[in-house]
Amino acid sequence: MEILEGTLKRITFYSNETSYLVGRLDKKGKEDITFVGYFPSLHEGETLRLKGEWKIHPRYGRQFQVQEWETVVPTTPQGLEKFLASGLIKGVGPHTARLLIEHFGMDVLEVIEKNPQRLQEVPGIGPKKTELIHRSFEQHKEIKSVMIFLQNYEISPSLAVRLFKHYGNKTLSLLNENPYLLAEEVHGIGFITADKVARKMGLPFNSPQRIRAAIYYVLNQAAGEGHVYLPASEIDEKVLELLFSGDAPAQESFCQELSGQEIFPELILSQLEKLARKRLIFIENRSGEEIIYSAPFYYAEKGSAGRLSALVETKPLFLPNAETVIQETLQKERLSLAPEQVAAVRGACQNGVVVMTGGPGTGKTTAIRVLVELFRRYDLKVMLGAPTGRAAKKMSEATGKEAKTIHRLLEYSYVEGKGFRFQRNENNPLQAQVLIIDEASMMDLLLFYNLLKAIPPGCRLVLVGDVDQLPSVGAGNVLRDVIASGAVPCVRLHTIFRQARESMIVVNAHRVNQGKFPVINRKHKDFFFIKEEDPEKVARTIVDLCRERLPQFAAFDPLEEIQVLTPMRRTKVGVERLNRLLQKELNPPDKHKPEILNSGILYRLGDKVMQIRNNYEKDVFNGDVGRITGIDPEEGEIAVSYPEPLSLREIRYDFMELDDLVLSYAVSVHKSQGSEYPAIIMPVVTQHYILLQRNLLYTGITRAKKMVVLVGTPKALAIAVGNNKVEKRYSHLSHRLKELCP
Repeated sequence: MEILEGTLKRITFYSNETSYLVGRLDKKGKEDITFVGYFPSLHEGETLRLKGEWKIHPRYGRQFQVQEWETVVPTTPQGLEKFLASGLIKGVGPHTARLLIEHFGMDVLEVIEKNPQRLQEVPGIGPKKTELIHRSFEQHKEIKSVMIFLQNYEISPSLAVRLFKHYGNKTLSLLNENPYLLAEEVHGIGFITADKVARKMGLPFNSPQRIRAAIYYVLNQAAGEGHVYLPASEIDEKVLELLFSGDAPAQESFCQELSGQEIFPELILSQLEKLARKRLIFIENRSGEEIIYSAPFYYAEKGSAGRLSALVETKPLFLPNAETVIQETLQKERLSLAPEQVAAVRGACQNGVVVMTGGPGTGKTTAIRVLVELFRRYDLKVMLGAPTGRAAKKMSEATGKEAKTIHRLLEYSYVEGKGFRFQRNENNPLQAQVLIIDEASMMDLLLFYNLLKAIPPGCRLVLVGDVDQLPSVGAGNVLRDVIASGAVPCVRLHTIFRQARESMIVVNAHRVNQGKFPVINRKHKDFFFIKEEDPEKVARTIVDLCRERLPQFAAFDPLEEIQVLTPMRRTKVGVERLNRLLQKELNPPDKHKPEILNSGILYRLGDKVMQIRNNYEKDVFNGDVGRITGIDPEEGEIAVSYPEPLSLREIRYDFMELDDLVLSYAVSVHKSQGSEYPAIIMPVVTQHYILLQRNLLYTGITRAKKMVVLVGTPKALAIAVGNNKVEKRYSHLSHRLKELCP
């Protein structure tokens, strides 16, 4: 193998999924070369020693294909200064790097590592900053050592970073103890990856740890797809498929010795029985079929059914003269309700639990406003909640009353020695007499269960949502199951009000929901369909609509008022590519805009970004959208401002936490749930065939308040409208409710 050494001049491409990197290497006076390989999130300015060989790429020409690599200490003051200023070490930006080199010269790294107190000799560096620089440098060294070790086990650098963030300096010892922890505890790492590590460490092909890890992985994957449980037959099939994928020689050897395929079902059954005895899983027989739950979902489903049926059976506080008060409330608010809206309001007065569902323009929000005012007249304490911050903000604006996310209602926070917990529960219930939850279709089973545990006896519960939208991202299908059970009074709003009937957004949303092709007419000013077949031209059309056409047509702000929604992450008109194209046009590079490249995503001052995981410490949640308002290389932080009902809230992210943020000029339809945007643009192309579904198109259209623009082909639109197949989710909540409330 040939060895090359030089400075990373530029990262041309980086995949966050695979850690594949294309870079340019400055070879100190010689011509720059292009190299490719699998790397961590490197920083421009790092000095690298690369081992590999030259290859000729059919499209990109001569490239150096890296097989092994290591970072080395720069050998010149200029290289060392660039390395320090790269953002790799918190507390050191370009200015501090220059001061450090001027003061310590080439000894600066040794000072940082072995005599960090000497850093205070440099003006502007005090004890706090000294500690920050030293700690960041040590952490960087530890991460690199973990990465180098894990390279032997074919773990990509990006996964190595994720492991280090999860386990810290215990990473290597824990992996040696049980490599299957990778699949069980670390988000985004699958059984196949963990199994490769375990096999290389010498764990037997039929080890109990391996079989148990496969069972857990299959159940976790099912939950990620929305299932609360799996039939035992599916678990056996999927676990066997996992166990016999990958290492062919080991499989052959094992099968020859032990008749592997025949004996493994017995080994799987043995582990299932052990897990059931420990109450880590639960096995039930339903209609002659064995079904298997992981413990949290079993408790959540059974507990939700029991608590909801108790609320249904408990008679709430009697409201005298309710009919008169309803009429007085309507007169005061100057409102006229449709008969089904009145039925929903009456139901909330008479019952402990009521569900109100309906599509856009049917008056769900108006009914909520009436209920809030009605219960206020009886001096009842009303709480308003929604699954996401955006939905809660919308609810607050519509009612004029404070609405919170369900997590905030339940006071989710850190408890010493126990981690993060809901503070509100059966022992510390909500101080509410009425609880109204909007966008209830977004609630998954675990969140619903924790909400029910915190509702005091006698409190009214009103669930409001559109059951025809996409179900929750998490496991379960709560709103649909509650309605299907017949155990809870349910009112479906179907009257579309006059003002809503004038909106083609509302009209076409209902047409799509009924399986009818939307009305496309140039005279309408709020619903457009642009025919374009070539995906590349679809992408260019979307960029042009955001940059010029919609701002000129209706004065929409491209960043604040236009949202691109797309069904898939990849493809030419998927989330990832559209974000790159839109960032380039809507927030182009500028010498006054600092930026940082992390794991293949370029973050620039002013960018529109989305939080993609719940972060309870920072109080930001999956789907929250904000703007980058600061990038500080010295502190190694990015500041993001998120809109609150009455203000902006700034959250600071360490550079190590940037995997929680993605660009959000374009977002998936699933991520848009609970939000409203003045204008949405959505590609509808046959390349997204697998996700051309009626409820997805319907959900996308109903996110818009003022304008919808669909770009694609009539064929793809017709496929979506005609595909009413709702993916089955394994759940027994509806059946449990029927059993408790016959």
